[in-house]
Amino acid sequence: QVQLVESGGGLVQAGGSLRLSCAASGRTFSTYVMGWFRQAPGKERELVATISWSGARTYYADSVKGRFTISRDNAKNTVYLRMNSLEFEDTAVYYCAAAESSWTTRITDFHSWGQGTQVTVSS
Repeated sequence: QVQLVESGGGLVQAGGSLRLSCAASGRTFSTYVMGWFRQAPGKERELVATISWSGARTYYADSVKGRFTISRDNAKNTVYLRMNSLEFEDTAVYYCAAAESSWTTRITDFHSWGQGTQVTVSS
């Protein structure tokens, strides 16, 4: 298991930007697929983006493609989510999660979760 702590959320105007960070504990961080998910009030948790252990492979939900960028720094045990051109519909609690897999985009494969960070976009 790996422990995850998100930071960087906040209140931003539509069109603005935020960068979320997720710090992981554990020496095996670099072997995990990492993902960012979000959950808006009254909605199911949904996948936003994932990144392979090396960073060479990424996946984005259609709703964020071209606006969000996932990256990781294995030396710092940290994964990032850069969010540009934020929209009101991006308002949610954002979670990072880890999966022991060579590659996956299935939420059920992610076994370790952070506590979440709130992102609120004002229109």
